[in-house]
Amino acid sequence: MDTVASSLRCFEECHPLELFKDDGLQTVTSDEQRKVERSIQNVFSTYQQMHSSPQPALLREQHYQYLKKGLRHLSDAYECLDASRPWLCYWILHSLELLEEPVPASVASDVCDFLSRCQSSRGGFAGGPGQHPHLAPTYAAVNALCIIGTEKAYNVINRDKLLDFLFSVKQPDGSFVMHVGGEVDVRSAYCAASVASLTNIITPALFEGTQHWILSCQNWEGGLGGVPGLEAHGGYTFCGMAAMVILGKEHMLDLKALLRWVTGKQMRFEGGFQGRCNKLVDGCYSFWQAGLLPLLHRALFTEGDSTLSLTNWMFEQQALQEYILLCCQNPAGGLLDKPGKSRDFYHTCYCLSGLSIAQHFGNRDLHHELVLGRGENKLAPTHPVYNICPEKVGQAIQHFHRLPVPEGPRAEAATGETGAMDQL
Repeated sequence: MDTVASSLRCFEECHPLELFKDDGLQTVTSDEQRKVERSIQNVFSTYQQMHSSPQPALLREQHYQYLKKGLRHLSDAYECLDASRPWLCYWILHSLELLEEPVPASVASDVCDFLSRCQSSRGGFAGGPGQHPHLAPTYAAVNALCIIGTEKAYNVINRDKLLDFLFSVKQPDGSFVMHVGGEVDVRSAYCAASVASLTNIITPALFEGTQHWILSCQNWEGGLGGVPGLEAHGGYTFCGMAAMVILGKEHMLDLKALLRWVTGKQMRFEGGFQGRCNKLVDGCYSFWQAGLLPLLHRALFTEGDSTLSLTNWMFEQQALQEYILLCCQNPAGGLLDKPGKSRDFYHTCYCLSGLSIAQHFGNRDLHHELVLGRGENKLAPTHPVYNICPEKVGQAIQHFHRLPVPEGPRAEAATGETGAMDQL
């Protein structure tokens, strides 16, 4: 492991030169940007005054206690997420696996029982028991069950019904709606591709035309919008790219344009990522944007690009780690968007996921680590396609590929291994 021992970037005398410049044209956007930079500058300055050596610490124990409590009890503030309860399971379980904190067998069993009650008789999972099935909580539930990785967890998933549900939301142009009668965007294609590949229910008909629809979402900026014609957005771009990787079609995208777009979204002063042009830094994009870089790196490597590094991703990994460790940790546990914001399980999951991406380069055959601060800051690696730990992806694929692809009125023969399996 290579631990970063040099001075923190935010300690360097030239760092203030990275502050935003509005070229004399003041706008609401520029005012908000300067306000955020001032709050982050205060964090950096306070840290520098209190610490003579650059050893930022990941507050492991505090995060663990916050997450452990969330698995059993949520405050009234989470009532607004009643239709996102499988997401809460996934965000917490994935954060715990990144921290390499075990989940008690009794708790894991209870999570399985709860997610089983969220599974619809029509297939797929809903945001809570008795609600309508939806692709987003279906993705979260399948990921959560794969993280648990027990026979009981795998057996919760009704694969025949899941395939029926995916066909019920498939559109003639290759896109997917999030639920029957719901909206179309590129998230739905990713959620469908992710759960289908993990559970071995991909058929040729299921994703017919999907790659062409996703391709139409890439715009002149280089990133992808939610639907064709919209501005590029970090979350949608990740979903589109990851879905194309799963389908083995990532080289249909303009990879160089995508690379230019995403590398330009890392903020010069803050070190974290923004989601769109002229937007503020946000801790969750530590994964949605930085997670694109491993996918792009491997796609360009497959194309024979000889200029690629064999030790680092194509973004400032140390700068991102500084932003997460110094600006996104709540002292009582949990991570957040930016200084001044509240902690929540969503940002905890995606800040930790981004921190993991920034620490680990490569795959199981070629691995290089860059860990800022103390050695105990190191997290477990995360799979850049599914955002669960690689061994859990491998176990799930191994388990479900022993089972036949479900047969139904619209199901066809299996296509074999997916493109995402090459990422293991």
